[in-house]
Amino acid sequence: MMADTGGSRRIEASEPADTPTEGFLFAYAALVPLVVGALSVWLAPRGLSFLILNAVLIFGAALLTFFAGVRRGVSFRQPGGPTTAQVATMLWLFLAGIAALFAVAWGFPFPASVIELAGFASLAVLDPRAARRGEAPLFFARLRPLQMGLATALLAVVAVYAWQHASL
Repeated sequence: MMADTGGSRRIEASEPADTPTEGFLFAYAALVPLVVGALSVWLAPRGLSFLILNAVLIFGAALLTFFAGVRRGVSFRQPGGPTTAQVATMLWLFLAGIAALFAVAWGFPFPASVIELAGFASLAVLDPRAARRGEAPLFFARLRPLQMGLATALLAVVAVYAWQHASL
């Protein structure tokens, strides 16, 4: 419900604690390239593995910057304006995504994978807390630990590959 009060408006909303179907589908569909990539770097011929590794890391960096945008977008509807935690998390995710992207571009896949690991692992911890404080959708409290835990595990597989094949 929205009420126009002249120069501002009041918004009342309710949200589910259970993950909506489309939220569940989009959350896990976004991880499909990470699943395919984490398996493929190990199974593909070495030259192709190099391309797959870079593609997976670029995709992971894109996801981190996307999640930064999600956090920023949610903060616009925060009563009283964005909180310090929302802005700090948004900046962390954005900078981690950009740093990982530059690391890939400059030929440093292992550092890129470590940066992404840190970003996704932090979301597994920070998003449930933000959800409980009302700074993120309530269903993130249940969705994000498993979703981001899976992303972290997949990036760990990619990081091990990058570490072992550092001379790619």
